[in-house]
Amino acid sequence: MAVVRDLRVLLRVRNFRRLLAVRLLSQSADGVYQVALAAYVVFSPERQTSAAALASAMAVLLLPYSLVGPFAGVLLDRWRRRQVFLYGNLTRAAMAAATAVLMVAAVPDWLFYVSALCVTAVNRFVLAGLSAALPRVVDAERLVMANSLSPTAGSLAAFAGGGLAFLVRLLGADSDAAVVLLGALLYLCSALTSLLMAPDLLGPDRSRARPRLGVALTGTARGLVAGLRHLAAPPRRKAAWALTSMTLMRFCYGALAVMVLMLCRYALTSNTEDGLRLLGLALGLSGAGFFAAAVVTPWMAGWLGPIRWITVCAGSAAVLELALGLPFATGPLLVAAFVLGLTTQGAKIATDTVVQSTVDDGFRGRIFSVYDVLFNVAFVGAAGVAALMLPPDGRSTALLIMVAVLHAAVAAAMAGSERRQMSPHRPCDTP
Repeated sequence: MAVVRDLRVLLRVRNFRRLLAVRLLSQSADGVYQVALAAYVVFSPERQTSAAALASAMAVLLLPYSLVGPFAGVLLDRWRRRQVFLYGNLTRAAMAAATAVLMVAAVPDWLFYVSALCVTAVNRFVLAGLSAALPRVVDAERLVMANSLSPTAGSLAAFAGGGLAFLVRLLGADSDAAVVLLGALLYLCSALTSLLMAPDLLGPDRSRARPRLGVALTGTARGLVAGLRHLAAPPRRKAAWALTSMTLMRFCYGALAVMVLMLCRYALTSNTEDGLRLLGLALGLSGAGFFAAAVVTPWMAGWLGPIRWITVCAGSAAVLELALGLPFATGPLLVAAFVLGLTTQGAKIATDTVVQSTVDDGFRGRIFSVYDVLFNVAFVGAAGVAALMLPPDGRSTALLIMVAVLHAAVAAAMAGSERRQMSPHRPCDTP
């Protein structure tokens, strides 16, 4: 199998193994921490969770990515990356332990959310640093391979960490605080693993002149604006349409995620433990849908083209969400979780391809920074809208219809965009 063979080749490189170990431990800790936080907010027996509280938790988990992400690189180019992994993970271990203490203490909710916010905010620096450090541990010939396998392994580690959190919680952990402490231990292990590498091994090169911090931050903001202008030009309209569609589909995914959480907590189960098991199963099937999308999309997008594949994904979601969701029953809900994972991730992979092939190389990084912001803000915004629409038990026909209409609109818009691109009467764009 090609993937296994490529990974075996990379694992022969000692410092790549060490950097990968830092990533796997760090992202598995992320998975543990995020599941523990969601379980505490939604499934604690002593808490009567509302959709608004769930939306607040999602904002805490995702907004740091949106607000800090575009500017993380400016600071990473000034700090030794090995030290970012060391002190960043030590900080997260300490703050995760503090979160566990707050879970068992009678403190205001805002203090708990501040602690969680600190943990997730540091994550953006660690993830960006892991990507930036790869060229320092593998040669140019293996870099593409490493860029493909390393983030994928990290995502699988996060998923495995989430599964471990569910397992520990269901097998007898007395509280979500105990699961959070497991995440803190994994963060600590990641920090200690980074000590296996020399402080200067991962860069950045200190001999290069760098602008002042204020100038660099201002330049980053201006670069994002320039990226938006580049995206608005006629030759990049296809990328603009794809990004808009993906943002709307991510919004739909977020709204349905909140609904599923509330259904698992109140409508489909009689107690919190059964609700947690059902949520774990739904998340597992959604993850299986993500994996299926990674297998199917290269073939489907190659056959239909990326834009048509996005159209198929959005149109399928529009039809199947209503058919599977309106009964508000466990079986159809689980099938819908798989379908939504497949269609949303399939559209995202196709969108990545459109952006990579359409946007000029000099603007690609900035466009993906904008993409990252849109992706996470859409999810948080969806949680806020769902909080306003959902009844206490999570059953909302109106929300399902709204999401189906949005998916149908995306499918229609992308189909129209493809027809305009293929029209023989359309004047040719010049780059």
